[in-house]
Amino acid sequence: MRIGYTCMSEQSDPRALVRDAAAAEEAGFDLVVFSDHYSPWLTSQGHAPYVWTVLGAATQVTSRVELMTYVTCPTMRYHPAVVAQKAATTAILSEGRFSLGLGSGENLNEHTVGLGWPGVDERQDMLEEALEIISALFDGDLVTYAGEHFRVDSSRLWDLPSRRVPIGIAVSGEQSAPRFAPYGDFMVAVEPDPSLGRMWDEARGMGPSRKVGQLPVCWDADRDAAVQRAHEQFRWFAGGWKVNADLPTTAGFSGASQFVRPEDVAEQIPCGDDVDAVVEAARAFFDAGFTDLALVQIGGEHQEPFLRAAQERLLPALREAAESSDPSPS
Repeated sequence: MRIGYTCMSEQSDPRALVRDAAAAEEAGFDLVVFSDHYSPWLTSQGHAPYVWTVLGAATQVTSRVELMTYVTCPTMRYHPAVVAQKAATTAILSEGRFSLGLGSGENLNEHTVGLGWPGVDERQDMLEEALEIISALFDGDLVTYAGEHFRVDSSRLWDLPSRRVPIGIAVSGEQSAPRFAPYGDFMVAVEPDPSLGRMWDEARGMGPSRKVGQLPVCWDADRDAAVQRAHEQFRWFAGGWKVNADLPTTAGFSGASQFVRPEDVAEQIPCGDDVDAVVEAARAFFDAGFTDLALVQIGGEHQEPFLRAAQERLLPALREAAESSDPSPS
């Protein structure tokens, strides 16, 4: 089990994200994942810098940790050929430490370019075409592609890393996991559902593979303050993926979550400074066969005490729990 740290672009400015990435490596995390957003979920979060610029800077202040997008949508804001170029460049700058996490996106970010928001079936068709384009460009081929959604005209990547960029794909159920597994090197998911891993591995037909999850926490010596902060900034989390993918604005998320109570958030997210509570929440991912788990500390200005606690208490406890876990067959 590898334990990761999330640079959440919705809650911190770009300079803070770069500093936090370096501090996470110093604290002992194995990987640092970056959200790729054009908008925060709620106005109270207050940030959304361009993550690919942040990633470029992060490659220069870290030397050991893996860097990853969690996740990029390569279909609307970005043409897939441009995503392939950005990923290859980041992999070179990081000397092979970058992995590309991809997904079908959220209306919150993708509506920005004014192309509307397709239904889930069309979004997945678009993602499949994008994966075909990105994979061909990673192969070093001269690519000409004419699909239903994308075209590429005689293009190749002129700067490729010596190690092919690994591709992770975000999945959420029986419609997406079997479909996209053949295109990915690893699975990305936010729910500790063991069936996702089983479907993914069966579709790939190559034995157990890497599976990367994510767990929000709100670490604070004052539990009441942690619950309040989690409610102010992360109550959107209670909506579930189908809701979160379709709402277009921060106002929409504010309205959709207006009846979510602080105690509702505290039931889903470990709040306070109880190591055992974080370990218990993480254990669901361990038992579901996940190989990597990236923690999200809620509150951009509250990263330093969390990273200190992670180095001294959380990381040792999580690794011990992962080693003693009995994961479900996947």
